[in-house]
Amino acid sequence: MDVEGYVRRFSRLGCSDEDLRTRLRDRILEIKDVPKEYAEAFAGAAIEEVRLTEGLSGDLFTYEKAGVSMGAFGVGSRGTGDFYAHRKIAEIIGDTNASVGVSEMDDGGVVQAGGQYIIATVDGMHSRLSDYPFLAGFHATRATLRDVYVMGATPVGLISDIHVADDGDVAKIFDYTAGVTTVAEALGVPLIAGSTLRIGGDMVIGDRMTGCVGVVGVADHITARRQIRPGDLFLMTEGAGGGTIATAAIYSGNADYVDETINLHFLRACDALIKDPVFSEIHAMTDVTNGGLRGDVFEMAETAQCRIIIEEEKLRDLVNPRVLTLLDKLGIDYLGVSLDALLVVVPVESADRVIAVIRGTGVSVEIIGRAEEGPAASILISRGEEVDFAPQFREAAYTPLKKVVEKQCDDFEAMKKKVDRAAEAAREKKVRVLSQLQ
Repeated sequence: MDVEGYVRRFSRLGCSDEDLRTRLRDRILEIKDVPKEYAEAFAGAAIEEVRLTEGLSGDLFTYEKAGVSMGAFGVGSRGTGDFYAHRKIAEIIGDTNASVGVSEMDDGGVVQAGGQYIIATVDGMHSRLSDYPFLAGFHATRATLRDVYVMGATPVGLISDIHVADDGDVAKIFDYTAGVTTVAEALGVPLIAGSTLRIGGDMVIGDRMTGCVGVVGVADHITARRQIRPGDLFLMTEGAGGGTIATAAIYSGNADYVDETINLHFLRACDALIKDPVFSEIHAMTDVTNGGLRGDVFEMAETAQCRIIIEEEKLRDLVNPRVLTLLDKLGIDYLGVSLDALLVVVPVESADRVIAVIRGTGVSVEIIGRAEEGPAASILISRGEEVDFAPQFREAAYTPLKKVVEKQCDDFEAMKKKVDRAAEAAREKKVRVLSQLQ
């Protein structure tokens, strides 16, 4: 529970300080096992701090609100709203001297230093794995390593950030770290730095956990999405899912399926490719995560500005059989959920050698599509016919709660205008503050 948000909400509703103190005290006692006097004093201090911040103005204390919530716009839900918000973030960052910048919506950013490409990326833990810290750390680490590998880099160091709310057990940070370092040690990539904090300090009560893992890698050849060319073939490896599939299994009462996600197949296939001479011929790589194959192929087409044709014939066979059974049983669109498979984009003449390297690691891989000339578009061929392959407003709903929340936004265009305005206001603020620093 966000105490500060609670106070501000009821203040806006006209609640008096006396009534608010009582309300907040009682809410604190519902969550925390503390004396009533402590809860009373805590509530009073929280209200006092909020009151002391009221009326602050200027660039450093205010921001132009969009009037659109994160949930309503689908931010973090790996669909059209999320993709749109990330492109707005790229606009605020603006042009940089990066070799691969945020505007390209790739898996990681790239700069050059000391004659090499330096790749950095970060992945947050799955929000629903708060009560399963080891899984949270394991899958966040695997995810961030995937992102640096698919940019063509060899990972050299990991960083970890873990936040646990005030009432969370200290052991969560240890179990999370064990999950991180299990992957780190298996691949020989050291965890070298990190941060440990409470979520919101004293102002958030409860035991929620959140965190992320970042990685830095080095490369001589990068495999960025912009290098996709008409005529290229798309190869896809088998996928058994990661944090998303683990979450779907746990919260559907099928926790025994989680074991399928505990593997390093993807990372070892990437490592083998990077070490093979054929690697220099690969144009692009990515992992099937953001909104599933629907989302990733859409983003790749937008970045490369070409048509991408995917044929469904071999796709289902590339999903781990037990995971596919689970998805079918739960009615989850396997094309709209993170499978953690590897997509490799190669010229025709390199495809057989790339396939041989991947299969040499024991990982299945097949040709599933191609790039063509034409306006940016992602197209799925199923049983000889073109079918809908557009990303949805949110990724496929994979828990009971997500099925309740799932909806297609009816007023997306109106919300986009509000988001545009807020993003532009933030960009303008950046310019104003920069001018003060010069």
